[in-house]
Amino acid sequence: MLWLIFISCAVLTGYQGAAVDPTDTAKITVEVPKGASARGLGPTLAASGAIDDGEAFAWYVRIHKEGGCIKAGKHVVSRSMTYGEIIQALCGVPVVDSVPFTVLEGWRILEIDQALAKEGLARPGEYSALARAPSQFKTSFALPTDSLEGYLFPETYQIEPENFDVARFIQRQLDMFDQKFATKYRSASGKRSLGEVVIMASMIVREEPTERHRPMVAGILWKRIDSGWNLGVDATSRYTLPKWNDRRAFLKKLRDPSDPYNTRLKPGLPPTAIGNPDLSSLEAAASPTESPYWYYLHDSTGELHPSRSVSEHEAYRRKYNVY
Repeated sequence: MLWLIFISCAVLTGYQGAAVDPTDTAKITVEVPKGASARGLGPTLAASGAIDDGEAFAWYVRIHKEGGCIKAGKHVVSRSMTYGEIIQALCGVPVVDSVPFTVLEGWRILEIDQALAKEGLARPGEYSALARAPSQFKTSFALPTDSLEGYLFPETYQIEPENFDVARFIQRQLDMFDQKFATKYRSASGKRSLGEVVIMASMIVREEPTERHRPMVAGILWKRIDSGWNLGVDATSRYTLPKWNDRRAFLKKLRDPSDPYNTRLKPGLPPTAIGNPDLSSLEAAASPTESPYWYYLHDSTGELHPSRSVSEHEAYRRKYNVY
């Protein structure tokens, strides 16, 4: 008799399929194994805490003949869901595990490529090859014809390692660049082209580590350009080096008059951006601050020291031992 009462209660509970706790909306992730049936998921759901009675869930499925559409993979449910809502969730598209991937400000295409390869997300050189084929990508702004350097927005992106696609990732970076900066810049009345601003910003992010000083550094560099001076930004001579901090190779580049990125010897902006600038550097390049300064250097702590003349600049060199 007790056995019959127990079965009747289970049937009644299963038939109703009410939520365990309508107020508990905390997300619970449940993994459906391949080949599993809805009736067989009662113990799994109970073990996860989504329901209290696996047998009642099985009765619900049996009575209502639901659950034929469940999909293998991870699904999000909660104790506030009725059995019918849980089944509906299990029939939906499974959630995919995502992980963060960070593109640091100033990184070149080369460093992004190396980071992706290190994480096993792409083959070495795959990202670089696509990033040097801009015609494959769609943007609302004009892109250079030979390289996306400067437009690959540095950010922490949530990615799905199992479904990672290099071309889609590059498109996300371009979309982020548009969203964060290009759209706003197009609506402004700047006298510089977007391409010029990007190149300048790529130098600023390497030249000035402190965000609050970047507009002033941008003003100094634009003033040199407008006055016909050579920029003299040593970071540009590092751009084509396999290793950015290879000092010996860098010093050799500084003496190379044939290097198009040598802004000590070549007038104007370098041919391309020298990396991918962050938002503060882009904004500084677009809205520079005017000042009486023409030169600047950093001491051993990274503090900026601007100067008005060669003699003042040389005095700072001696004072802070910067050569």
